[in-house]
Amino acid sequence: MSRIPLTAGQVLGLSPDDASSKAAKGLTSPNKWPSLGANEEAVWGECQGSGSKPYQTQVDVSNGGTTFKCSCPSRKFPCKHGLALLLLQAQDASRFTAPQPAWVTEWLQSRRERAEKKEAKVAEVIAAKEAQAADPVGAAKATEKEQKKEQQRWKQMQAGAQELSLWLNDVLRQGLASLSAHDATCDQAQNMAARMVDAKVPALGQRLTQAMALVGQSRNWPEQLLAELGSLQLLVDAVMRIQDLPANVQAEVRQAAGWAIDKETVLTEGEAVTDVWQVLGVMTLERDNNSYQRLLERRVWMRGLHSQRLALLLDFSFGGQGFAQTWHTEQGVGATLRFYPGIAPVRALLASEVQANTAPSTTSSPPASSTAWHELAARMSANPWSSSWPLQLEQARLLPPDDKQKVWRICTKEEQLVPLALAEADAWQWLAQTTGQAMTVFGEWDGQRLHPYTAWSGDAQWSASTWAESN
Repeated sequence: MSRIPLTAGQVLGLSPDDASSKAAKGLTSPNKWPSLGANEEAVWGECQGSGSKPYQTQVDVSNGGTTFKCSCPSRKFPCKHGLALLLLQAQDASRFTAPQPAWVTEWLQSRRERAEKKEAKVAEVIAAKEAQAADPVGAAKATEKEQKKEQQRWKQMQAGAQELSLWLNDVLRQGLASLSAHDATCDQAQNMAARMVDAKVPALGQRLTQAMALVGQSRNWPEQLLAELGSLQLLVDAVMRIQDLPANVQAEVRQAAGWAIDKETVLTEGEAVTDVWQVLGVMTLERDNNSYQRLLERRVWMRGLHSQRLALLLDFSFGGQGFAQTWHTEQGVGATLRFYPGIAPVRALLASEVQANTAPSTTSSPPASSTAWHELAARMSANPWSSSWPLQLEQARLLPPDDKQKVWRICTKEEQLVPLALAEADAWQWLAQTTGQAMTVFGEWDGQRLHPYTAWSGDAQWSASTWAESN
């Protein structure tokens, strides 16, 4: 089956910002591209810039996504040249007739080699486990050694958690009303956060820093701070009594405390779910604003169209390197995902090559809005340490601020008013694109507000998104 090029709307949905979209549209004149080519594996072209040598732009489309590379010096990903290349293909694919050049062949080969190395690494892990199973004595010794190492780290983590617990008790004993943004307690919080890093529980320190940053920031900051410190204390207690908790809760506590699980372990031992996955929304967040080498976090939410399973693919990019694979809203791929262990696991890794443009013949329906709230409550109670939880609401209408409510909201079919964390520009664009009609809305609930990713009408299972938040 021949690959179907992305539409112009889907291409612009991959843009890092409005400036890149505008610049890409300005490069869609065929005169600027002396060479254009495409096949089932890649799209490529040479764009004439200000220099004597044209920029070599290429996009790998073989794995169901879009992975960009360009010889231009731009730190944005994808750059305007990559976006313009796909926009040109969306306009007229018949122009892409140039034979595949060596620089495209070499790049695709290097990507295949990296993928093979990754698969080989996973195979080594599986082979090692099989070898252990064939050698019970050796496996027992290796397991005992690993358990001792893990116990030593837990003791170190528990000692740090106990120290933090005593400090939190002292702060509460003195009273939150006595705090100010410049007092000694907030300075001590920074020192305590650093001590948590030394104790191998960095996430406890991060949560403490984020909580103390609320001091003096709003009229109800004591209420907000108390809620954050309560959640932190709950995690501290869980770390201190980790041995008494079920295995799935232990896995959740471990990740919440900052002890990451190896990807190889997830790819070999995680729950495997094979399905046709619809991309519900993609959000890229800048996590380190103080560094000239930007740390980007990308959150890709998917729903299995047969299993109705929600999945979150979480990726990071540092220093403008870009992500290994590009996803766009509405994209449908057939693939196997491996889920991280936990109470109600949603985070997953891609465990197989994806099959692009795969549409199911029959699908089940997502939960109604009333059921969605019950599912959200169950997820929040099962994993109270998450910073956000997925939420999809049906037949919701966007409402602008008024004299009483100063924030944008959506009104569900049950007449529930849900506050939104939404930029003004995105809100007006949403309202203009949907003309105020009822939509299906997907986003992340942070406990107070919904951060919307996408809104669409029509078939909630397989339809182009009407609106997607820019990022």
